[in-house]
Amino acid sequence: MAAGYERLSALDTSFLALETPDLHMHVAAIGIFEAGPLRGADGGIAIDRIRAFVESKLQFVPRYRQKLAWVPFERHPVWVDDPEFDLSFHVRHSSLPKPGTDQQLQELVGHMASRNLDRAKPLWELSIIEGLEDDRLAVVAKVHHCMIDGIAGVDLMAVMFNVIPSDDIEESPLWVPRPIPSGAELVAGEAGRRLRASIDLVKDLGRFTKDAQRLTGEAGRRLRAMTQSLGSGWLSSASETPLNQQMSPNRRVDWQVTDLGQIKAVKNALGGTVNDTVLAVATGAIRQYLIERRDFPVDDIDYRIMAPVSVRSADQRGQLGNQVAMWLMSLPLDEPDPLERLRRVQQETKALKESDQALGASTLVQLSAGAPSTLVSMGARLAAGTIRPFNMTITNVPGPQFPLFLLGSRMRLQIPLVPLWAQHGLGMAQFSYDGTLTWGLNADRDLVPDLRYFGDAIQSSLDALTAAI
Repeated sequence: MAAGYERLSALDTSFLALETPDLHMHVAAIGIFEAGPLRGADGGIAIDRIRAFVESKLQFVPRYRQKLAWVPFERHPVWVDDPEFDLSFHVRHSSLPKPGTDQQLQELVGHMASRNLDRAKPLWELSIIEGLEDDRLAVVAKVHHCMIDGIAGVDLMAVMFNVIPSDDIEESPLWVPRPIPSGAELVAGEAGRRLRASIDLVKDLGRFTKDAQRLTGEAGRRLRAMTQSLGSGWLSSASETPLNQQMSPNRRVDWQVTDLGQIKAVKNALGGTVNDTVLAVATGAIRQYLIERRDFPVDDIDYRIMAPVSVRSADQRGQLGNQVAMWLMSLPLDEPDPLERLRRVQQETKALKESDQALGASTLVQLSAGAPSTLVSMGARLAAGTIRPFNMTITNVPGPQFPLFLLGSRMRLQIPLVPLWAQHGLGMAQFSYDGTLTWGLNADRDLVPDLRYFGDAIQSSLDALTAAI
């Protein structure tokens, strides 16, 4: 069998470059399931059956059996098959002291989120945690951001989970890893890739001469979009707040469950999108937290968030890797009126859509695709260390509005967690599932010791917006 590898994109590589001992670039999710259908004859969770089920699905996500290798000289990362892949290392089993509470689970997940994934192995872990009160169990997934974005995560759920309860496990075909290419083979392969890219460029130039007017218009649009993106604040720092200080490696995790129907009722009454309402609620929560818990004035600050926007095309659904661009927007923390906050958020998102800022950011990423890995790494670290263009990441991922099952066990809740960038003490992710919108909160343990208060502030902000209709 011939050796094989796949090259990481520039965006995927940047998530590797951003990672340090204090900044963990994995995304995570906590699924809460009914424990009963997954019990074995001894009353405990049947971990061997779960491992067999996961193994049966790996044929659809081959990246989960691959690890990193590096092209000599240029040091660009590539994916290669892991000949020593060990499923038991990646699918782990533990228990809370019964009856385990949500607070104990949050403490455990915080410790899990506080360490980087092992780069010598495939960059994912799945922890099965039993002992949760009310006959529940937790499934905690950690996947490096270089492998997956939010939409790809939803696509992965479609592979890993069933829409009806079933104990059937597909037969797993024999997996034979491809040999790992030698350093000389990697260098030769990359030389061939560059030659093919040069030939493609010549072909593109030929097409350009045949259809110059159309391409000029598209190029002009992309140039304007890049200008808008660069001018939106990426090259300047946002205001400093108590949440934007030096980071530790330690994380604290919490979540707030809200009614998706309540969010949609606000959207239906006041217009805009569900995401507009989510951002307005987040604005109110951040404002309340900074004023009441940090005694921090918010009238004259430029508080910006980064909101990932999917640029994944229809033919890219189901593929791993990152296909996202970033919106950079200011939140109106100075506004005490919840209705006016929503109106200003709606204005901001409308302007972002009209400016094609996501297209501009996506184009800048595409243009960096040919940059040497060292330059991508230097740029990522520069952005992380010397300029803080935004204060917080907020991402809203739409999920299925029907139940999902792990074998015969129904998923009750799904909590997403985003990684924290440098000097970002708190990040928020929202995931809608089966009538709920869950807000996953990932925070620096030292910077945000009162994370539960922030969760309460989310519900308070949503209730205030609802009452103002």
